[in-house]
Amino acid sequence: MRKTDIRRAAFPFLLVSLAACGGGGGGIVSEPPPPPPDTGWQQGVFLDESTYALRCATPGNSVNIFSGGCPARSDVQGTVLDENNFLRSWSNRTYLWYDEIVDRDPGLYNDPLEYFDLLRTTALSPTGEPKDKFHFTQESQAYCQVAQGGVSAGYGAAWAILEASPPNREITIAYTEPNTPATANGLLRGARVLEVDGAAVSDGNAGVLNAGLFPSALNESHDFTIQDPDGTVRPVTMVSQQITNAMVQNTQVISTPTGDVGYMTFNYHRAPAEQELIDAINALQGVDDLVLDIRYNGGGFLDIASQLAYMIAGPGLTAGRTFETLQFNDKYPTTNPVTGQAITPRPFHDATTGFFVLPAGQPFPTLDLSRVFVLTGGGTCSASEAVINSLRGVGVDVIQIGSTTCGKPYGFYPEDNCGTTYFTVQFRGVNEANYGDYTDGFSPAAVDDGEAQVLGCAVPDDFSQQLGNPAEDRLEVALAYQAGQGCIAPIGAAQGDLGKAALQLEAREPIVPRSLFDSNRIVRRP
Repeated sequence: MRKTDIRRAAFPFLLVSLAACGGGGGGIVSEPPPPPPDTGWQQGVFLDESTYALRCATPGNSVNIFSGGCPARSDVQGTVLDENNFLRSWSNRTYLWYDEIVDRDPGLYNDPLEYFDLLRTTALSPTGEPKDKFHFTQESQAYCQVAQGGVSAGYGAAWAILEASPPNREITIAYTEPNTPATANGLLRGARVLEVDGAAVSDGNAGVLNAGLFPSALNESHDFTIQDPDGTVRPVTMVSQQITNAMVQNTQVISTPTGDVGYMTFNYHRAPAEQELIDAINALQGVDDLVLDIRYNGGGFLDIASQLAYMIAGPGLTAGRTFETLQFNDKYPTTNPVTGQAITPRPFHDATTGFFVLPAGQPFPTLDLSRVFVLTGGGTCSASEAVINSLRGVGVDVIQIGSTTCGKPYGFYPEDNCGTTYFTVQFRGVNEANYGDYTDGFSPAAVDDGEAQVLGCAVPDDFSQQLGNPAEDRLEVALAYQAGQGCIAPIGAAQGDLGKAALQLEAREPIVPRSLFDSNRIVRRP
């Protein structure tokens, strides 16, 4: 992927500033700068993006991101201006807030990534946050690898950043992937990272820490000092490898006096999740309630979210009803600008679609539940929020245990051009009740208002127990609520009978870094 050289943007401004501040002495007469080259740009005039598509400054990189294996597409020799014009026209046609883009001459930018970054609104949300926090790009082959294969490079440890800034920087482990260097070294949720390659996590060199925690290539060896949950401090050396992420973990049935409660940790809306969710739902047949742990699930394919919502609720509550309706910009009130098809409500998928791992037409198993407990955090985003919103829209009682979700009702159709996949916000999603305005997230509350306030209990994340352990605070509160006890104070809030260590980790909301794909709401083209 090409990287924007920030000096190209900064230096011209610096030179202009110095010229403007100069005095009148010295007798130096400067020539006026030459006029910019004629790029054919006319403000407010847009040709169709097909005029410029696949005309690449460096041809040979374009791929079909919607086909298995991402085969090459036939691009031709073009220019950076062609690539910029493609982005300009495509954004003007499909961007949700197209009329808030400042139309800039594409001929003045030498890097399509730099130009694309400007093709978005600068408006703020009611809370003062950028309205569009979701604009991004990814190298197309990397996008295909993550989206279709569920693999990535690393150690199999999901790092939870509790404090990002020195001198009190703090990192622990949120969870691990099975059969990885992390599990081979006995790393567990709640273990603290004290040092990376000799740099102290608390106040050490950020470059050294990032290089060790997030290796950029396979077979990198890095040294860690780890404090295990029991307090043991030990050295660990891990070598980065190709990690196959588990979409679903910890599936189990918890027997309680008030019924059998199913539990599963669902971490990724990637293609392999289709089969893994089927396996989990089959293993949970007959449960009286379900606890769906999506505290670290940032999103992915929206169709996977539709499949999961159907498998939870079953046909009785979802047949003929809307999972989500996509709303586009005002140029397209009735037509999808990407597919050209009429906008119709997206259903709850009751069978495989053929988009992912399995062939089309295989019916999904269901739990047929009218209530579900969801464990959430600040990393619960996008497609995960769509599961919550869609189920509430058809009358499923959603009980939220945890903290406020990220607030991302918007989504994308990814678009490859010249080897880069571009993501620009093209729609927002609304449920059967026509609700989709949760830009500040869903929050657990004493009363469900049918909108952003969801019935439930605010419970901080608890790193003193493993995910799926009934003694873990969020799961403990969900089970107590299921038993009719309401929002209890979990035993883990202080040392008690369960012997939880007073790590003081529970009062802080972690940041668990995710790939850009895994932090969004992605729609595949038919």
